Amino acid sequence: MTRFWNAALLCAALTVPIAFAPTALLADDQKAERKYQDKQNKDEHQWNKQEDKAYRKYLKESHHRYNEFSTLKEDDQQAYWNWRHQHSDAVLKIEIK
Repeated sequence: MTRFWNAALLCAALTVPIAFAPTALLADDQKAERKYQDKQNKDEHQWNKQEDKAYRKYLKESHHRYNEFSTLKEDDQQAYWNWRHQHSDAVLKIEIK
């Protein structure tokens, strides 16, 4: 009987991470697909890997420390979008996939 419970416990321990893995992957996908409104330029931007690369270049150029974009104040986000409209992927040499 002890072997049965040991096997059942082992099986449960191995099944739980597999059951929650799709949920964790879905959360990453939703984070990557977030959209932002650029009120000043009246357009919408999708946050993806290319946008993240551009944002990191903006931070380096403007001598700011990294903060996740979604946590920035609206004025700081707008400052980034204003900069971004002047710096296309081609200008920033960001490879689009």
